[in-house]
Amino acid sequence: MPNTASGQPTTTALIAEDEPLLAAALRAELAQAWPELRVLTTVGDGLNAVREALALRPDVLFFDIRMPGQSGLDAAAELADAWDMAAQPFPALVFVTAYDQYAVQAFEAQAMDYVLKPVQPARLAKTVQKLRSALVQPAPAAMQSAAKVSPHSPAIAPVSGPASSPIDAATAATLEQLRQLLAALPGGGAGPDASTPAPEPLRQLPVSQPGSNGNVVQMVPVQDVLLLQAADKYVRVVTAQGEHLVRTALKELLPQLDAAQFWQIHRSAAVRADAIDTVRRDDAGRLHLTLRGTPETLAVSRLYAGRFKGL
Repeated sequence: MPNTASGQPTTTALIAEDEPLLAAALRAELAQAWPELRVLTTVGDGLNAVREALALRPDVLFFDIRMPGQSGLDAAAELADAWDMAAQPFPALVFVTAYDQYAVQAFEAQAMDYVLKPVQPARLAKTVQKLRSALVQPAPAAMQSAAKVSPHSPAIAPVSGPASSPIDAATAATLEQLRQLLAALPGGGAGPDASTPAPEPLRQLPVSQPGSNGNVVQMVPVQDVLLLQAADKYVRVVTAQGEHLVRTALKELLPQLDAAQFWQIHRSAAVRADAIDTVRRDDAGRLHLTLRGTPETLAVSRLYAGRFKGL
């Protein structure tokens, strides 16, 4: 935090909101509810939000959940992986959203702060109070939340290696909340229709047969898939026999698979859990894994490193 003229630290913030009038309204309400807060900049999309946050390193982020190009959730996930945790704890994170039943339910379930559009002063005042308390001292609840393990995230046996990069308990809790939100709101804010029963997980993937220019579709049994990796507009489907391409976004494909069978390890990659061979930590504290059946080494992002808590 920069200091004021009196020597007291000044809390800084960044607003990411694609609607200028709503961004101005939020900034004005923040000036009333938190006069000491200094808003460093306002941006209108997720890509610029990540870039400016890394450059300015604010203490608080207000991210619109739906923005052009990259959602607020995806921007926060990318930022979490790129943030230098050793230099500064990850910023306090508040999502801004128009009322959406599923988004609100997801935020409430994860105890994640959110602000509804249009901004309601009473609700914002409560958020500001929580932020001020959290910035002074991480709440015990955050420490307890950081210790929770997802039911689909069994621990891997410990592997020797250097100490992990420093991540405080509040940051660890935020990363876990964000991971759960990404799973609950894969469309970047649009939840499932509660009246529609969840479909059975896919058993086969329709992929383009190599060399057919998309004219021949081959059915690949899901049990043979080792790795799913986003590649431009496609997803690489890697098996022990080779690889294929499927023209479906990874975030649309993953909800159709068994979450206990396929673990997401990065925003752009998921692996079959029982194909994991080794997990190693590098000198910077980052995790990398290998799979049986393919020579590739894959990076595990901070957001999903909690799956391997034993390391």
